[in-house]
Amino acid sequence: MISTCTRYRTPRILLQALATSFALGFAAGIAQASDEKTQEVVIKTDKIQFIYDVTAFTVKAGKPVVVKFMNISPIPHNFILLKQGKKEVVGALADAMMTDPLGMQKGYLPESDDIIVHSKLLQGMQNEDIKFTAPSEPGDYPYICTFPGHWRLMNGVMTVEK
Repeated sequence: MISTCTRYRTPRILLQALATSFALGFAAGIAQASDEKTQEVVIKTDKIQFIYDVTAFTVKAGKPVVVKFMNISPIPHNFILLKQGKKEVVGALADAMMTDPLGMQKGYLPESDDIIVHSKLLQGMQNEDIKFTAPSEPGDYPYICTFPGHWRLMNGVMTVEK
């Protein structure tokens, strides 16, 4: 005799088969979803020094990324992700903004095609989620803070892997 679920009179073996199919399908969906899952990294400023707490992280090429940038310092900071090998070039542009009377108003964000993505200039205790797609080209992509005088110490590298 086949046991049944008493309320609906569904054979237990059928329920088990449905549950197994659902579980296998669900697991396959999770594996597929994880391929497209957004990669997240939390980067905080230091309260005293001009540094990020994360100076290196790795992402997959062409995949969505969220940098959760948290300025826990009382001093303004930003997060600027750059093209490969462009830290010195954009850093020099940031230095030049020190004499710009509108520098603060511009968020000390230099005008440059070498910037991939950036945050706003965050005041102390502000946060921003920076959402972007990782570059398709593997390599090392520097990130810096362009507030005057910060970029030489306040920097890191996002490594993109296939």
